Amino acid sequence: SSFDYHGNPIAILKGRIVAVAMIVAYNVAFTSSPLLGGIILLLFMAAMPWMIWRSLQFKLHNTSYRGVRFGFDGSAGRAYWCYLVMPILAAITLWIFLGPKLHHSLKKFQHTESRYGNHHFDFDATAGSFYKAYYIFFIPLLIGIFVLGAVFAMIGTVAQAALGTDPQTMPLVVSGLIYLFMLLVLPVFMTMIQNLIWNHTSIGEHRFKSELKWGRMTYITITNLVAIVCTLGLFIPFAKVRMLRYRLDSTSMLVAGNLDEFVAETEASVSATGEGLTDLLDFDLSL
Repeated sequence: SSFDYHGNPIAILKGRIVAVAMIVAYNVAFTSSPLLGGIILLLFMAAMPWMIWRSLQFKLHNTSYRGVRFGFDGSAGRAYWCYLVMPILAAITLWIFLGPKLHHSLKKFQHTESRYGNHHFDFDATAGSFYKAYYIFFIPLLIGIFVLGAVFAMIGTVAQAALGTDPQTMPLVVSGLIYLFMLLVLPVFMTMIQNLIWNHTSIGEHRFKSELKWGRMTYITITNLVAIVCTLGLFIPFAKVRMLRYRLDSTSMLVAGNLDEFVAETEASVSATGEGLTDLLDFDLSL
C-alpha cells in the first residue's frame, strides 16, 4: 500500500505568500535601517519555532496510510524549547557540549509527538549515543584537517625555498584536499545518524530498521558532486532523488504480528474519536 497526501494547495499558497512577504520585509528593513533589520530578524527568530510546529502538524495531518491519517501532538511550548532555546544554548557552547543534545531533543520531540491514528511513535535513543556519533565524526575530522594543513604548510615552505614556487597556490591545494577529506568523512556521519535515529524508533510492537552503508553513501555523495559540477548545477534535482531513494530503500519496518490487524484497530479507534484539528490546519509554510 502506498501513502496518500491530502494537502490543500490553497493552504500551501497562503503559506508561500506569507513566506515571500517576510523575506521582502526583511530585505527592505535592512536596506532602510540596520537597526530595523535587526529587529525584524529577531522577530523572525521568535516566530520560527511556531512556524515549524505548524508545518509539522500540517504535513503529518495531511498524510495517510491505508485510510488512516498521521498526526502531530507536540505543543508550541516544547517547539520553542527545541527550536529556539536549545539552539541558543548550543551556540553559546560552540556546539561542542550541547550540539548533540540539541539534535537528540529535536528527534525525540519529532518522533514521540508523531502518531499514526491514535498510536504514538516511540524514540528510545539516548543523548549519549548522539554524543558518540558526533565525536566519532568531529574528532577525526579536526585531526585530519590539522594534519593536512600542517603537512602541506611544511611542503609549501620547502617547495618555495627550493624551487621558488608561488606560495599563494598552496592554500588552494590545502583547501581542496580538506574539502575532499570532508566528503569522505561526512557520509560516515550521515550513515551513523540515520541508522541511530531509525533503529531506535518504533510504534507499538513494530520497530524500524535502517541499514545505510558508508561505502554506498560515499559513492553517491562524490558522484553527485561530480555530476553537479559537470552539468553546472542542472543535476541537483537528480542528486537529491538519488540520495533520498537510497536512504528510503535502506529503511524498513520490522513487523511484530499482523500489520493488517494493527491498521484495522487504529482505523477503528480514529473513527470513534474523530479529528479535531482539521479547521486549524489550513496554513503551511512548507518548511
